[in-house]
Amino acid sequence: MSDFLMPSLGADMEKGVIVEWLIGPGDRVERGDVVVLVETEKGIIEVEVWQDATVESIVVPVGEEVPVGAVIATLAEAERTPPRAAAPAAATTRKSASPSDMRRAIGRAMSRSKREIPHYYLGTTVDMTAGLDWLQRHNAATSITARIIPAALLLKATALAAAAMPEFNGHYDHDQFSPSPTVDLGVAISTRNGGLMAPAIRDCQDQALDDLMAQLSDLVSRARRGRLRESEVAAPTITVTNLGERGVEVGYGVIIPPQVALVCFGKIVDRPAVVDGSVSIRSLMTATLSADHRVSDGHRGAAFLDQIDQYLQKPEEL
Repeated sequence: MSDFLMPSLGADMEKGVIVEWLIGPGDRVERGDVVVLVETEKGIIEVEVWQDATVESIVVPVGEEVPVGAVIATLAEAERTPPRAAAPAAATTRKSASPSDMRRAIGRAMSRSKREIPHYYLGTTVDMTAGLDWLQRHNAATSITARIIPAALLLKATALAAAAMPEFNGHYDHDQFSPSPTVDLGVAISTRNGGLMAPAIRDCQDQALDDLMAQLSDLVSRARRGRLRESEVAAPTITVTNLGERGVEVGYGVIIPPQVALVCFGKIVDRPAVVDGSVSIRSLMTATLSADHRVSDGHRGAAFLDQIDQYLQKPEEL
């Protein structure tokens, strides 16, 4: 028999409330099944089981708040009998997480970040003219529902750069950095109650732009409805925030531990620039990097931003 614990659904999570059990004693579950809904300070998360098993018992009832790491159910080795329908959860009165609650959670994580991580910051100007021209041609030949927005280009370029330079893609924990073999790209999303979440697009470096765009749209929609899955909120390997969508031209983000880097993109603006010896109007954007000096340095950070820039100059290859 094994214990099923209240998971940590982000670096700033300390506790959670059981909202609904989707299984009951005797039910058979398979790896990846959503078995319980948990409310955190950032919303309701669908928690998955990570082994094939049979539910032995439900330890924590609906409506009860418990800390991260507490036993909430017990599992036994999977039986070969078919699963039965779980009994409906008992009705309960509960207080939903309020705004900030979210602000307090974010504040704790950012305080930890600035206290523990020796940040350094870099910025560069990226010419997005080629990218926007390519997007215009691509979107003109596709249906409205299949069109791609500039954010998809930015995410894919960052993911490819992170795959090429793994010192920016992974987790620093217990005084040691562990690079990730995949780029699970966190996307900063503002929620309707004024908070912020950064769920991940898994294996982002391998996603075709059309698939990436579809996943981005779905992720934003579910994040703002408060219905994300555990696998999407559990520690992305690097995060992107696109403050340009909010009209900001330059931003320097705070790294979300245990990650070691965050990329911020600003607003794309038309400005005069010198290209091949002559002045022309170009679509320019500021990209910044916040990185962990325990793992990389300014020289490598500059190369990382240059990698992103190079990928964005060839949008047809993303």
